[in-house]
Order: sequence, then structure tokens, then C-alpha cells
Amino acid sequence: MRELVETVDVDAPPEQVWAALTDWTRQGEWMLLTDVEVVGGDPRGVGGRMAARTGIPWRRGRHLGVLDTMVVTEWDPPRRVVVQHTGRIVRGPGIFELTPRGEHTTLTWTEQLWLPFGPLGRAGWPLVKPVMVAGVRRSLRRFAAFAATHAG
Repeated sequence: MRELVETVDVDAPPEQVWAALTDWTRQGEWMLLTDVEVVGGDPRGVGGRMAARTGIPWRRGRHLGVLDTMVVTEWDPPRRVVVQHTGRIVRGPGIFELTPRGEHTTLTWTEQLWLPFGPLGRAGWPLVKPVMVAGVRRSLRRFAAFAATHAG
């Protein structure tokens, strides 16, 4: 398992940041090259299921990339939500934690990834990690702007 941890400060209270973070179908407005749809259960609680398509937009709303299925496994508003990635390529928990900082909130995004493809995946991680870090950091900057103006 490999871990990726990044944070961003958001100019909004935790309740507003939580509402923006868990507005799953709008995730594509801030997460790079991603569209999300709810596929089962209540997405605002344990057991909710989503499917994200991440990759290069292709045609008719499709992406040339990865299908990332996930289920909400922890739900503690407005502090913590965990989604378990259950796809063929992306597997492991994604953890979002909010920490109040006066009028602001710090969002910590942790991905604990179970690498695919055995030894090949482990060998490729040093090449993939910098790209993932750059994408997550850019997405978090976009999220901070999205959350600061999110109306719920």
C-alpha cells in the first residue's frame, strides 16, 4: 500500500466545506479530469455508492481513462468521510478530514492506494506518484475556491 497525503486551507467554515466536499456529482468542477455519478444508496451516508470516470474527455461525456467505483464506509459530518475505492485499478481508502481553524477550515486528503499489477505497479509508483501529487494539489486549490463559494 502506498499513501498520498495533501492539505489545503479553505476560507469557509467546516459545515460549508463539508457540503461542498460531499456534493459528489459536482466533484468534476474541482477535481481534474473527473466526472462522478451516484450509483446506489444515499451518497450522504455509509453505504452510498458512486462511480467516477477519470481521464481525458473523449466523446458524449465519456473519458478515456479509469472507472473508479467507490462506497462510503465512514460518515462523520462535518469532520471525516472515507470512501473505499473498489475498482479494478483504483483500490483502497480515500480519506477526507476537516479541521476548523477559526473562520477557516483545513482539508486533509489522504489516499491509501493498493497498487495494481503486482511488482510492475510497485516499480511504476515512483514514476506515477509525482503526477498524482501534482494533480491532487491542483485539484485541492480548485476545491478551495469551489468550497469558498459553495451554496449547498
